Amino acid sequence: MSQPQYAIMRFAKYKGPEITNIEAHNERRKEKYVSNPDIDLSRSKHNFHLIEPPQRYRAEAERQISAAGCRTRKDSVRVVEILFTATPEFFKGKKLPEIRQYFEEALRFFEQYQSRETIISAVVHMDEKTPHMHLSFVPLTPDGRLSAKEIVGNKKKLTWWQDKFWEHMVAKYPDLERGESASQTGRDHIPPRIFKEMTHLTQQRQKLDQLLTGIGPLNGKKRAAEISELLDSYIPAVEKMRTQLKKYSTAFTSTKAENEKLKKKNKKLSESLEEANHESVLKQLKDAKLQREYQEALAVLERIPPEIVAAYKIGPSVERSIHHD
Repeated sequence: MSQPQYAIMRFAKYKGPEITNIEAHNERRKEKYVSNPDIDLSRSKHNFHLIEPPQRYRAEAERQISAAGCRTRKDSVRVVEILFTATPEFFKGKKLPEIRQYFEEALRFFEQYQSRETIISAVVHMDEKTPHMHLSFVPLTPDGRLSAKEIVGNKKKLTWWQDKFWEHMVAKYPDLERGESASQTGRDHIPPRIFKEMTHLTQQRQKLDQLLTGIGPLNGKKRAAEISELLDSYIPAVEKMRTQLKKYSTAFTSTKAENEKLKKKNKKLSESLEEANHESVLKQLKDAKLQREYQEALAVLERIPPEIVAAYKIGPSVERSIHHD
């Protein structure tokens, strides 16, 4: 089965001398990287900038801060770095232009909330295990204050950044999923991976259904062995699907609510509403099919003769899930 693909956005704050260190790493100013064996300097020629640094990081940060008329302390955060990437599964099979497009989209996202003028550098590394972009910027607010605290914020603001980033990226890359923290607020997008896994589960269910059809004294022993072998992969797949559908439960009801909001928002958008309704119906049908196929996957387990279940030695937790879900 396919692995989840996650969009990743991480922040780091820098105050003084360490700014020179991150610049040396980001801009590959060192001849050797003994402390980081993941860097393959023979591939560094494939690294590229989306935004070139106008000068050294620290000097550019001080220039911007001075131009804004900001006072600084020794412990003031002068540079914030964002690491943009995705899990390795996302980049598998993608060529350089496709990878570049991903990071260009990430940059477009960030520029919606922070002035491009504050960005010192945006460089993509292709010479490590997973492609990623280091975006370094001076944390100046729209009204000219130096405040990493206001821009990056606390845990709640970081979650906001993560949510907004995923919402932006998933519009272009629907296979991307939100990280685990989204489980606290629910998910309104079922990734295509789940539907692909259900297709595979349905195929297994159909095979199990065929084995159960016409089972009798003459073929019982052979069928029992085949059923037992199939259950080795079928039951874990059903359990996994149950967990995933529970995780994405909010997605089954969100589309209808969104359409109601659209109706109230602007009654004149009849064409847009008609298109939205069409998409809503398609989504509801697709989601309903997913739920129905899961219920069918559970139902076929009820048809397995007790003696085969006993022979298979199903664990107590799985057995309860079969008979009481």
